[in-house]
Amino acid sequence: MGLNKSSGNMYEWVTHTWNTVKGECYHDCSYCYVKRWGKLNPVRFDEKELKTDLGGGNFIFVGSSCDMFAKDIPEEWILKTLKHMESFDNKYLLQTKNPERVLDFIGDVVISDKCTICTTIESDVFYPDIMGRSPRPMDRSIAMGELSEVIKTYVTIEPIMDFNLEHMVRMIRRCNPEQVNIGADSGNNHLPEPPKEKLLALIDELKKFTVIANKRNLNRLLK
Repeated sequence: MGLNKSSGNMYEWVTHTWNTVKGECYHDCSYCYVKRWGKLNPVRFDEKELKTDLGGGNFIFVGSSCDMFAKDIPEEWILKTLKHMESFDNKYLLQTKNPERVLDFIGDVVISDKCTICTTIESDVFYPDIMGRSPRPMDRSIAMGELSEVIKTYVTIEPIMDFNLEHMVRMIRRCNPEQVNIGADSGNNHLPEPPKEKLLALIDELKKFTVIANKRNLNRLLK
């Protein structure tokens, strides 16, 4: 597929997406947009993607369709991807629900200041039937706190699910994010969503220590 222009419900500041790891994601979140494509093949590494010209001056979301840092992904696949990225003068978004594993690559030349590490924290509550085999939100938060000491971090709250306000704010603050992106379910997955008043209270609290970027799909909950 190569380098793809950003489209749909993607972050507005992302210019392109690029995926070397393809197929069924280990985390198996019930709401994953990729499931709309039908039954997925087993996870694999697409060597042809290493011939992709990533250009320059782009902001590329790497691994937008499958979590490259999930526990079942071989280290070799990750290293090949990161080394190819480093050959081009771009900014890169690496988003994962397993940020603890990213810590294994910090200090390696391929994780550079070109990268921003982002994790998804949909709620402070762990909903096992929805979040599948993903690490618990608290574990993600703790790992992101460590990562924030050495690299730029973002948090994405999407699809936002009902939460405990004070605990949610503490969890996000621990990540020390330069930006928090907030979005709602756009796939009619019947998730447990917070009421408008609670959502607005969360946004007000987060604005006290970080930049907030509301995605267009959040408008449904803010009406």
